[in-house]
Amino acid sequence: MTVDTYRPRRSVLYIPASNDKALAKLASLACDAVIIDLEDAVLPADKAAARDKIAGILAGPERRCEMVVRINPLASEWGADDLLAVAGAEPDGILLPKIGTPRDILEAGDLLDDNFAPDSVKLWAMVETPKALLNIGAIAELGRDPASRLACFVTGTNDLVKSTGILATPDRRYLMPWLMQLVLAARAGGLDVIDGVANDFRDLDALARECAEAAAMGFDGKSLIHPNQIEPANRAFSPSPDRLAAARAIRDAFARPENAGKGVIAMDGRMVERLHLAEAEKLLAKAAAVRA
Repeated sequence: MTVDTYRPRRSVLYIPASNDKALAKLASLACDAVIIDLEDAVLPADKAAARDKIAGILAGPERRCEMVVRINPLASEWGADDLLAVAGAEPDGILLPKIGTPRDILEAGDLLDDNFAPDSVKLWAMVETPKALLNIGAIAELGRDPASRLACFVTGTNDLVKSTGILATPDRRYLMPWLMQLVLAARAGGLDVIDGVANDFRDLDALARECAEAAAMGFDGKSLIHPNQIEPANRAFSPSPDRLAAARAIRDAFARPENAGKGVIAMDGRMVERLHLAEAEKLLAKAAAVRA
């Protein structure tokens, strides 16, 4: 990975397409990505009007962050019209809710291709149903095929809790197996994966704990529901000074002439392999992209 190919997604903020007050603040937000929501946050009577606003929202001031639009499910009465209207506005991504199988991704991609949407319009997928989790390996495998457009998973923890009946505890203990399964699948498919929302936007300590936990599990970022949550998420998913110092030390050690061509070297009493060098370079590229 290089700085040019890495796109930080530490903080991904939902904004309802019908909330003009929130949309007016877009240019001032420090989040890495925004999801303009046409689905859960918009009442049925307002969905057509919200869809009509998307082109104007995306054509606004120069984009300071990645812009994604969550449409309604393709199987709904609004889904197909949402997809085509949003694609015409050329967002960075289109978030598909309620996916269950690879076919859901492929059908959306076919519609985009048939209507000449540029390749730059990627697909994101909400993982929020038991069916999606049971099929997550096959869905993630599409990430290895650029033609699928699939770039990112977003975890729908609230819907998973609702659909499975598990107890939602502060430590998310009953969600953990599925969260780890989702991270594993995303890595196998070369995809980014975003953790679910923290519902109490006033409890920033709880948010910080969830972010630290998610970062440790391997998530790339956190989905958010309030601007106050952006800074804690950015901090948690940014490389720490200690990790950056260690990464620089590994990079510099392998760059020494005496280590040229070596697959393994000794550093501070431990063996360091070139896979550790690759991890170090990835971390340094991530840090550089975050600062850019």
